Amino acid sequence: MWCIPPKEDAEFVCHMEDVLEVYKRAFNPQNPVVCIDETSRQLIGEKRMPMPVEPGKIERYDYEYKRNGVCNLFIAFEPLTGKRYLQVTDQRTCIDWANFMKYLVDVLYPDKDKITIIMDNLNIHKPSSLYKAFKPEEARRISEKIEIHHTPKHGSWLNMAEIEFSVLTRHLGRRIPEKQLLQQKIAFWQELRNNKTVKAKWQFTTNDARIKLRKLYPSIIN
Repeated sequence: MWCIPPKEDAEFVCHMEDVLEVYKRAFNPQNPVVCIDETSRQLIGEKRMPMPVEPGKIERYDYEYKRNGVCNLFIAFEPLTGKRYLQVTDQRTCIDWANFMKYLVDVLYPDKDKITIIMDNLNIHKPSSLYKAFKPEEARRISEKIEIHHTPKHGSWLNMAEIEFSVLTRHLGRRIPEKQLLQQKIAFWQELRNNKTVKAKWQFTTNDARIKLRKLYPSIIN
């Protein structure tokens, strides 16, 4: 769902055009564009076993359930190559984000010159979080490998990783009781999507924004 400011917003259009221009870049194997996002997933167990699928009937769940806590999901999605990578963590803190950035730099893209990152402007999504997690030399090493572009406030729809989360939510279904099972389901989905090389077909451009979202652009009086 698009959430767009109701009136002129120079801050919004500045970040929006910045992200849209990144999406226009030609593919550079040494400087991949990667969309980063995270979401929470509640772990829910059954108090009564669901009624299985029968001819003409879908699986039915009882309205009562058990709350087994919440997990956080990080995703790194490279839209031009159709690759995505996920991690499940117990929480979402600046330390968790910093560790995911280290994973991105050292495990997923160890041989790249630079990694261009698109993500929302959450308070933990800043290089300063690296200094809270690692020694200064290590924090600096990681920060120099990444180039961060933030989507605007109320503009998370500009992050293509959100599309991947929408697809994943449908795959996971309604109730997953424990973290281990969640990790297994996510690993299966990730491998399936990566093997099919499912890319994103982004078509919304800066020119489109200046026409369709022109009310957001400040009026210039000469």
